[in-house]
Amino acid sequence: MFPVALHRHDLAGPAERGSAAYADPFGDGSALWPYERRTGPVREIGFPATELIVTWIARTPPGSWLEVELQVCAERWSRWYVMGRWAEHDGDIHRTSVPGQGDADGDVAVDTFVAAVPVTAYRLRVTTHGSGAQVERVTVLASAVPPRAGVPVSEPGPARGVVLDLPAYSQKAHTGHHPQWDGGGQNWCSPASVAMVMAYWKHGPGPEELAWVGEDDPCPLVDHAAAGMYDHSYQGTGNWPFSVAYAGRYGLTGFVTRLASLAELEHFIAAGIPVITSQSFKEHELPGAGYSTGGHIMVVAGFTPDGDVVAHDPAAPADSGVRRVYPRAAFENVWLRSSGSGGIVYVLHPPGVPLPHGW
Repeated sequence: MFPVALHRHDLAGPAERGSAAYADPFGDGSALWPYERRTGPVREIGFPATELIVTWIARTPPGSWLEVELQVCAERWSRWYVMGRWAEHDGDIHRTSVPGQGDADGDVAVDTFVAAVPVTAYRLRVTTHGSGAQVERVTVLASAVPPRAGVPVSEPGPARGVVLDLPAYSQKAHTGHHPQWDGGGQNWCSPASVAMVMAYWKHGPGPEELAWVGEDDPCPLVDHAAAGMYDHSYQGTGNWPFSVAYAGRYGLTGFVTRLASLAELEHFIAAGIPVITSQSFKEHELPGAGYSTGGHIMVVAGFTPDGDVVAHDPAAPADSGVRRVYPRAAFENVWLRSSGSGGIVYVLHPPGVPLPHGW
């Protein structure tokens, strides 16, 4: 097991107030914004971490947005890195990660701080701009994933034979839709996966919010999620924190973390909580997939009695093929190995639904 720490933060203390100009790189000109800035305390990680991912649950009504920053310490404190500028809508600013931040201490690769030298502590800073923004929770995942070409298969656990009743949404059914967002639906694996989980929990936008999509669309929830998750700098819909923040708009809470095995993931399924996973593979490495990918999001909905993975894979050509069974050993390997995501998952659930013991 590689070291992982997941810290939840409540930045509800005293705020620094002021005003600052922000020139939206995807908008017109510059605007002066009043702001409130809260800085968290130093948080010790407990081991030398090589990657940190920050996620948040917040509401930003029209006229507001937020910026999340991270400062890390190895032998010295770094400068502040911007981990995301986020708003529910694009009317005030354009939601974006910030490229070009690399220095001697590390860099931000879209949604992940990658340390040049392993870090042992960090601080958070969250700045809300405008009026009415509310930050409910910020979560930091710190980890040190070792280089490993493969991983051993885990023994089936408490979710053997448990399959959750998720809807099935194919991203391919949206091919050609709204190409301004990540080239269109053929690339919308994260929006389709998040939409499936939100529909499972019966949370999401109402008919009035979906009216712009069009009645002939096979699943307006997926188009809406793509619009709400799009990262204008990355030019994609796969930004992990933006995916979690989108679900937070509709009453879910959640975070990004790394799990050590499918045996650990099974505890979430046993608790009734589907888990969104990130993986990459060649076609032959995941029997039954029928495609290769440099990075793909899908939902683990359960397990067969033999412990194989029941996945809702949005890369299916149609909704009818979304639910698939993948061999346990193959799935676990392409998900956990360091050339994949190192076990990255999104966990999304209503606040009243308890997580497995220890979470």
